[in-house]
Amino acid sequence: DGYFHQRVTECRFSSKDLQGIEMIDSYVFNQVENIRFNSTVGKYVGYTELGLKNAEAWNKGPELAQMLGQLERYCKPNAAIDYSA
Repeated sequence: DGYFHQRVTECRFSSKDLQGIEMIDSYVFNQVENIRFNSTVGKYVGYTELGLKNAEAWNKGPELAQMLGQLERYCKPNAAIDYSA
């Protein structure tokens, strides 16, 4: 019963130099991914009608700049910590 909303943010990396690091930020509603930011693509991509509308708006607004900065602010420092442990 009810609705299920999930946001999944992950940093993917496979080497210590962190050159190939990738950030994925997905928005899921009732097990359907609506929209995703992928740092390799460099923008939001919509997969549903609502996701397409949001992607268009977010790619034109401050949301895109904020997410582009997250790779440097969030993923790279945490990946470095993982490798040092």
